[in-house]
Amino acid sequence: MMSTFQSLLFMFGMFILALLTYIKKK
Repeated sequence: MMSTFQSLLFMFGMFILALLTYIKKK
C-alpha cells in the first residue's frame, strides 16, 4: 500500500519536473 503511494508520488513529481523543464525551454 505504502510502496504504491510512494511510486505514484514519485511519478507525479517527475511529471511536474519535466513540465517545468519544458516551460523553461520555451
